[in-house]
Amino acid sequence: MITRDVAAFIAFARSLATDFGPATARAAFLVSPDGFMRAEQSAQDNRYMAEAGAFDTGAALREHHALQRALGQDVPVVCFPGDEATPDAVFPNNVFATARVDSEPRLIVGRMRHEVRQREAGRADIRGFFRDTLGYAEIDLSRQPHPCELTGALVIDRARGIGFCGLSERCDEAGAARMHEAFGLRTTLMFDLAAGEYHTNVLLAVLAGRAALVYPGGLDAPGLMPALEALYPGGVVELSREEQAAFAGNAIALGAERVWMSRRAHAALRPATVTGLEAVGFAVHNVALEAIEAGGGSLRCCVAEVF
Repeated sequence: MITRDVAAFIAFARSLATDFGPATARAAFLVSPDGFMRAEQSAQDNRYMAEAGAFDTGAALREHHALQRALGQDVPVVCFPGDEATPDAVFPNNVFATARVDSEPRLIVGRMRHEVRQREAGRADIRGFFRDTLGYAEIDLSRQPHPCELTGALVIDRARGIGFCGLSERCDEAGAARMHEAFGLRTTLMFDLAAGEYHTNVLLAVLAGRAALVYPGGLDAPGLMPALEALYPGGVVELSREEQAAFAGNAIALGAERVWMSRRAHAALRPATVTGLEAVGFAVHNVALEAIEAGGGSLRCCVAEVF
């Protein structure tokens, strides 16, 4: 089922067991911020991006290396080199994602809105690593016309096979349907993002299939909160505007006990938010990413999960 009907979604989603697959990834991959700079095309609809003078490639490289070391506490982490021709490639989760559908491992390649990011989808090394080295089937959505920026637009509960897809210029309904099929999801709820928002994953994070961080003010979807509360009773943690602006919604759980976010996001958390996460068994860990955040994304955007 893929729908905008919140009531129908809740009725179906509540019946789903947490047997779709592992709630968290078994590994992750990153792309190094070589040639990290402001991409003017991406800046057209990413209000989080800083001006060109705020970009510091050296600092971004140091932060990124520390990020790889930190996430390695939870899962093996592979890092591919960056490329000056693709300055946004440090955020690979929009372009590449993985899934297991009927036991078949898949590499999914997304269709990016902007040409500067469409170049990333052509990377032979990443495609070849998954196809030839790991034996993943390749599902290539990059050549069809509908934008579908993978786990930027689509937040997935991997334990239940549920998708939450925010529609914007970065993902339309047809693109959402293609992702729903590629990930083999049981159900996907589509909704609009608020004006000025570009990706769902800076507004919503589903954590290990048992909790959700959400900023309702960024969603043009009043029915989403009841849906989350029905699925994660006692586990929905609502973010303030200040917390979300610091990228607290751009968080990820790569294991059962830790939530990772940037240092700036962690510093912005209210005591109630920390308490809410602790109540569902998560400790918050952080990595300094101030230089990388100039690119309009944060920690979760840097992480492509391997399932």
